[in-house]
Amino acid sequence: MRAIFFFLRLLPILILGGFLHYVLPQHDTVQITSTEVIRTDFSNLNRIFYAQADNGGVEQATRDLRLINTTKVRTYLLGFIPTDRTEVMVYRNEDTGWIWPPYFKFDSADLQAEASAAARADGWYSITHYGWRNRWLSIYPNAVRITPVDGPNPGIVPWFNIFFFSFLFVAFFVVRGMWRQFRERMIDPSIDAAEHQFDEARAGLAQRRSGLRRWLDSWKSKDRQ
Repeated sequence: MRAIFFFLRLLPILILGGFLHYVLPQHDTVQITSTEVIRTDFSNLNRIFYAQADNGGVEQATRDLRLINTTKVRTYLLGFIPTDRTEVMVYRNEDTGWIWPPYFKFDSADLQAEASAAARADGWYSITHYGWRNRWLSIYPNAVRITPVDGPNPGIVPWFNIFFFSFLFVAFFVVRGMWRQFRERMIDPSIDAAEHQFDEARAGLAQRRSGLRRWLDSWKSKDRQ
């Protein structure tokens, strides 16, 4: 039973963590090998991971999808095992529009041209993106920006994520403090007043029951006489 309650408490944290991991910007240092446009069939499982309805064509079951093909050097395996393994990564290139996530990207055609030029230049680039790559669902992270860098390990600092989590950390304690003050000023006095009224009502009921019992006892004593 404790395991179930622990899982229920942990589940909202996992959902929030997965949500933030999907929508927050990430940076990959890659070499762009090619670009292409493919005809893609969408299903009910993967449709939510693509462009929103205001970008046109999303309601169609099949449409063109811009892709950016890359290779990158994976420095660490599982986050801590040193390795120099080269792996491929495919990014989609779609406008985000005005809805979600709020990247306000409208230049996917220009970005595709930049990626094509980068593929001919054969250099290292930092791709800012959001989203996940899942081969089973046929989904790709969405490239937002392409920036040339000096090499495979440019040491990019994710400033936006640092500021975002700092703000989230501060906001958590601010909201927590506000909630404590609200509870101390509004909720706790109301609960105390309700408990006091309940105690008074219970005491009054006990007095009435005691008076009724004395009245019945008085009639019993009269009957005995």
